[in-house]
Amino acid sequence: MIIPKLHYISQGNTPKEHLENIQKACSSGAELVQLRLKNISEKKHLKWAQEARVIASHFQTRLIINDHYKIAKTIKADGVHLGSSDVCPTIARTHLYTWQMIGGSAYRLEDCETLIGKDVDYISLGPFRFTSTKENTPPVLGLNGYAAIMDVLKTETPVLAVGGITTADVNDLLATGISGLAVSEAITRDFNSIKLFHELLNASSTAEKRHKFE
Repeated sequence: MIIPKLHYISQGNTPKEHLENIQKACSSGAELVQLRLKNISEKKHLKWAQEARVIASHFQTRLIINDHYKIAKTIKADGVHLGSSDVCPTIARTHLYTWQMIGGSAYRLEDCETLIGKDVDYISLGPFRFTSTKENTPPVLGLNGYAAIMDVLKTETPVLAVGGITTADVNDLLATGISGLAVSEAITRDFNSIKLFHELLNASSTAEKRHKFE
């Protein structure tokens, strides 16, 4: 399963705003968007998720649902992203279709190792720096934190950096061994930045390929 290198995590003051921002991200070239709605009933969540599915399908963008694996299955989303306090990935796996991906949140090396043991498709590791989009954030990792974890981890599972990332951080983050990024704030502020994020992320993979052929 190929995991896109850039994930847009939806932001907005209302579910409607989340959907409007998902539409903007899709039309700006996002390959994968995550619907991240909090504090709404499951019934309403399902309704908004169905609408997000229609938008994402129209642009052929992959859609991940945050937390709710049953909703992800019902609407045939491309997968689910599970936080540390959500259901265990191995349990979610038994409910989902075989083609649906599962991502997990990690804050330390131990979390990454646990998630790899539970056979997730990708790991979202952070926060890179302090971000206001999440409450009670764990300690900030910074570049040194990522470098230390990636040095020990040596895994085939894609690890994405998350938390207050801007286009100016991409090259330094990739140098730590991270394989991609999950971005919310910087993209919501400027959807045109998706193009630049892609260019920076793909420049690194082109350089890697060139290196391998030499």
